[in-house]
Amino acid sequence: MSSRLSAKAGLAIRKLRLAGGWTLAQLSERSGVPLSTLSKVELGQTSLSYENLLRICRGLEIDMARLIGAEADGMLGAPTMTPTPPAALGRRSVVRAGEGEATALPWGSGRVAAAELVRKAFTPIVCEVEATEVDGQGGYRRGEGEAWLTVLNGALVLHSELYAPLHLVAGDGVYFDTRAGYALVREGDAPCKVLLVLPGDARD
Repeated sequence: MSSRLSAKAGLAIRKLRLAGGWTLAQLSERSGVPLSTLSKVELGQTSLSYENLLRICRGLEIDMARLIGAEADGMLGAPTMTPTPPAALGRRSVVRAGEGEATALPWGSGRVAAAELVRKAFTPIVCEVEATEVDGQGGYRRGEGEAWLTVLNGALVLHSELYAPLHLVAGDGVYFDTRAGYALVREGDAPCKVLLVLPGDARD
């Protein structure tokens, strides 16, 4: 399947690559697209398959809407080397019950919502908390910023290096700083499920 982007897509990719400070070789390594193909794309000498287009977008740490928008609105003609995204890209990712990218977490299993989007402001993860003690999950975890947690069912204890253990039940929520050590522990024998919203493209 060929991309429907115009020949200007090559220029858009080149501008975004330079704005990120990457060489062609580095983008090739990041995306898995051969260097020769990238060079031809940037020169407008070949079209892109849909698969390679997705790989390039991942390598550039953007989503396809960003590339298409950059090409369409003339943003790439600006003299600055730091591209400014449009005010609204219209990004949306629907996750049905039980869907999401499976991931292993220190306290149990989880499913990452909107995993296909890159450069997200936050990452929602539905977690099955199975750990019953802090030491059993390798101690405290640390992240890159502030997070939100809501208990969906069961009971949970949020352990922190800064606060006393916090007991939460279904419907309870807490906003906290992941840069301070934290750990999630199931309380009782009943299953415990939580929604954990982490900053950026974090996974754990």
